[in-house]
Amino acid sequence: MALIDIKVPNIGDFNDVEIIEILVKEGQQINKNDSLITLESDKSSVEVPSNHSGKISKINVRVGDKVSEGDLILKIVSSEKQNIKSDNKETSTTKENHKSPEKIQEKSEIRSNTQTISNTNKSVLASPKVRKFARELGTDISKILGSEKFGRVTEEDVKSFVKIGINQKHLLNNNEENYKPQIKIEYEHSDFGDIDVKDIPRIKKLAAPHLVNSFNTIPHVTHHDEIDITEMEEFRNSLTDHFTGEKLKITPLAFIMKALVGALKEFPSFNSSIEDMSSGKITFKKYFHIGIAVDTPNGLMVPKIRHVDKKNIQNLSVELKEVAKKCRDLKIDKKEFYGGSMTISSLGGIGGSFFTPIINYPEVAILGVSKSNTKQIFLGDRFTSRTILPISLSYDHRIIDGAEAARFCNEIRDNLGKNFAFKLAV
Repeated sequence: MALIDIKVPNIGDFNDVEIIEILVKEGQQINKNDSLITLESDKSSVEVPSNHSGKISKINVRVGDKVSEGDLILKIVSSEKQNIKSDNKETSTTKENHKSPEKIQEKSEIRSNTQTISNTNKSVLASPKVRKFARELGTDISKILGSEKFGRVTEEDVKSFVKIGINQKHLLNNNEENYKPQIKIEYEHSDFGDIDVKDIPRIKKLAAPHLVNSFNTIPHVTHHDEIDITEMEEFRNSLTDHFTGEKLKITPLAFIMKALVGALKEFPSFNSSIEDMSSGKITFKKYFHIGIAVDTPNGLMVPKIRHVDKKNIQNLSVELKEVAKKCRDLKIDKKEFYGGSMTISSLGGIGGSFFTPIINYPEVAILGVSKSNTKQIFLGDRFTSRTILPISLSYDHRIIDGAEAARFCNEIRDNLGKNFAFKLAV
């Protein structure tokens, strides 16, 4: 058994260069030619291999350290049956282990500043290991936004790019920046008249990466329908307090939430999530937490109303007002924005008819509700005035097909109909 020093070998013009990756750990068994660290200068990057096999006793460097030829990287305990000098001068210059700078560059795919990648003029900072990983996945690394210092691309960046089509990790870790389009704007807006540049509200900037991820990850399909809520509205407007006799002001959204939960119970796939399609697994939720899109002066927020199935209409109506106030006052806990079954985006108090709501990832569907209106409907043998509610259901087409979406909307319609209005109120 011998304790051997592994040092930085002669790798050409590398001098005082930064360690950007440590590829091993103490106690690990390594073989000769296994990569130990990755070095990167302003000209190129290269992985430094071990010239001996053994068990790592101590790592003497850290990420960010700058090293040159001859600097100690780590110590290994080797059982090789040969006389080896501790300074590794003999072994590092043997024909078997020595490699010229040209050979190291060829093996490690060093990238110079003048190199063009995939015919783009865009230089990419990435270790040879990451470049190889990207190639194996058939990915053009020049299109990936790096999340590390100076835009260096990591293996996680490659995984995220493959998964969602954009560099999601970069966006999530840089919420203060906007997603920049690749199309170059040839003229400034000010070239055509007066402009006023303002900061994007912080909540909108925080929400932007989430929306981009959802829109690019989930194949959205939107089903539009109209629901007759005439009896529901008559019932809602007839509710009074048993003790005071005063009319109860119950928001229609409370009824819609209960109707939605009833549909989720009948169609469990709408109360599910898939974080990774390649895993072949789907998570079915046994709870019913409904997200409600709240319009605030600072931007849109989507808090969750918990256990909707266990609350009555009046309690839900009160809780909706309380939660909306917390959002507008910015006093709501961050955790309340997570762990939902499905989301409702309501424009009922504003107007409009149909729209295409974006699914709140990792949920698989979202119900858009517009302002109800009065229409003349032909029932029986004559036209009659009915209260009609427009709805727009966006769903994840990977899990939910069109027929199931239509049946889901039919279930919501039935739950808001005259036969269920009283049942939903309790």
